[in-house]
Amino acid sequence: MEGILPLFKPAGLTSHDCVFKLRKILKTKKVGHTGTLDPDVTGVLPICIGKATKVAEYITDAGKAYVGEVTVGFSTTTEDASGEEVERKAVDRIFSRKEILEVLQSLTGDIEQTPPMFSAVKVGGVRLYEYARKGIEVERPTRKVTIYSIELLDDREQFQGEVLTFRFRVNCSKGTYIRTLAVMIGELLGFPAHMSYLQRVQSAHFSLEDCLTFEEIEKHMESGTISSVLQPLEAALSHLPKLLINDKVAEKVKNGALLPIPEQFNTSNGPIIAETKDGLALAIYAKHPNKLGLLKPVKVLRNEIE
Repeated sequence: MEGILPLFKPAGLTSHDCVFKLRKILKTKKVGHTGTLDPDVTGVLPICIGKATKVAEYITDAGKAYVGEVTVGFSTTTEDASGEEVERKAVDRIFSRKEILEVLQSLTGDIEQTPPMFSAVKVGGVRLYEYARKGIEVERPTRKVTIYSIELLDDREQFQGEVLTFRFRVNCSKGTYIRTLAVMIGELLGFPAHMSYLQRVQSAHFSLEDCLTFEEIEKHMESGTISSVLQPLEAALSHLPKLLINDKVAEKVKNGALLPIPEQFNTSNGPIIAETKDGLALAIYAKHPNKLGLLKPVKVLRNEIE
């Protein structure tokens, strides 16, 4: 079995729980997810199966889109609704739509975030949530992330109440903490805040419309139609530049050969997909670190030996 299965992750399960469950349903061990989602978060979780596990990182590295809800008026230990209340400050003023939009606009582009203590980021080889569970506060590394766009999903002209909430859609780079973004929105409004709801609606080019539930996957396994809902590993690489190769070069690529850099890729530093005329991805290449003018295979995806 090989391919990518866009899973609709339900609330209450970790990404690892989903992988464990799918290994049983699909009766195969070679299953991997493409980016951790917190247990409370639902939505798009592309699952790589078989040879497609080789390209999982390229889905993880691609952009993501979320629909989130920020609650302004109190903050929590985890920066989301699952944590204990830390600070409460009643919202004692009315915010106009223009003010909310200006705050969201100010957070677009490159921003710096400090990961929350309840996160999987490692400090000193230990995940932050392990420190947090022991009540230990440690210094966390600041990271730069990119917010491509934030759209307000609430059509109100005024926002008021001791505690106020509104929803937004955000398109962002990997590594972005939407929980922390919600807190940052609150800070710019002058009040403590947290993320009260989150759903991932897109990962790379996979969207909610592509996703299947566990129940649907089980039915496909029972009816023997699971292959009809598996997307090819090429789907994970659709956002990357392609180098079209002929049959003669394809044989060399399958054996891990170096390739001269075509002129159109001289300024490209990212991964490049060596692809046949039939759209089959054979290998992932990048500029050779030592040999000028040459591409080096990062991963050979298909060869006769396998």
